[in-house]
Amino acid sequence: MYLKLKYKCIKNNNIINICGSKSESNRLLIIKKLFNNIKLFNISNSNDTNLMIKLLNEKKKIINVKDAGTVMRFLISYFAIKKKSIKILTGTNRMLNRPIFFLVKALNDIGADIKYKNKIGYPPIKIIGKKIKKNKIYINSNISSQYISSLILIGPKLKNGLIINLLKKNISFSYIKMTINILKKININVRLKKNIIKIKNYKFKKNKKIKYEIESDWSSASYFYSIVSILDKKKLILTKFKKKSLQGDSIISDIYNKFFGVETIFLKKNIIIIKKKKKFKLPKYIEINLESTPDIAQTIIVTCSLLKIKCLLYGLKTLKIKETDRLIALQNELKKNGTITKITNNSIKIIKFLKIKYTKNILIKTYKDHRMAMSFSILAIKYNLIIENPNTVNKSYPNFWNDLKKIGFFLNELKNYKKK
Repeated sequence: MYLKLKYKCIKNNNIINICGSKSESNRLLIIKKLFNNIKLFNISNSNDTNLMIKLLNEKKKIINVKDAGTVMRFLISYFAIKKKSIKILTGTNRMLNRPIFFLVKALNDIGADIKYKNKIGYPPIKIIGKKIKKNKIYINSNISSQYISSLILIGPKLKNGLIINLLKKNISFSYIKMTINILKKININVRLKKNIIKIKNYKFKKNKKIKYEIESDWSSASYFYSIVSILDKKKLILTKFKKKSLQGDSIISDIYNKFFGVETIFLKKNIIIIKKKKKFKLPKYIEINLESTPDIAQTIIVTCSLLKIKCLLYGLKTLKIKETDRLIALQNELKKNGTITKITNNSIKIIKFLKIKYTKNILIKTYKDHRMAMSFSILAIKYNLIIENPNTVNKSYPNFWNDLKKIGFFLNELKNYKKK
């Protein structure tokens, strides 16, 4: 399927209700399943979260996580401590090439029983759930923060708690802090000191239910910051966003304020207004370290592409092992509007802008990556755009296309579109 996008006219004061954070939701679902006394509100309606809900209750031996990396990594630890459980975790071809070695090693080191079915270091794996008594883990933290979060989430359920020693430089550390702060918020004893995380065993009081409202997703909000940065004299209203957020991607409000002139006004009842500053002078060049928040890199570089701002975004090592190699995907698709980039294993840099001849439509490949589809949709403000496989947004933000339509974009499904 293909989707044709065209910008018409965005009306001011449109209200966008983005669903709860996928990252928060998936962490809390693990905790809820382990302790069974949390009531969640504003939970994400993303495919990944719906899949997590389904698989946490799956009775079959074979568990197919499809392309959901967070689901895979969180379920490895969850099933490792579920006594008398035997599970085989598998997924799509892309998932079978996404590494899990350091997470599996850490769990096996404390007594888990996890074996590779094919290639060492990669799914599929067989997990035999056991009672784990050892409580000291040493793990490289320079590959994926999801490994660390996966371990933190099971820590309070272990009889002797868990002590996690982080080796090497931490990446995407904001997601580790999110996991820690979620546990603290529900009164679980967890401490971070230097590179050591200590989690104590926890027992909820019987008959005591905890109510937890999940904040809306800042990663999803980033696309609307991009829209406002391109369009002068426009503002949008977003709901259920907190000034003191647990989500690292909330840094998007500071980044767009500093570099792109988009102001965030925090109102009561967790409502924010985002609007373009008057007489803001755009920079000619910017550098941003996104090591803690790599998921907003695609949004930022597409914004720079449209505003003709040269930039260097670095700290992006993890983008190569996401749904696709996002650095290569970005380079390929940015060429289509004349934006030439240079990439390394850790960065992407816009080096020049070429004048391109007008074409009827620019076709954007999504590489089965939800963030490619959403970040590049903003090009429709200046170009006639066609998005390949638009349903990929369901992974994190199923209402995205409807919300674009709501604020003034024209959308048309092209079932019989032929590539040129």
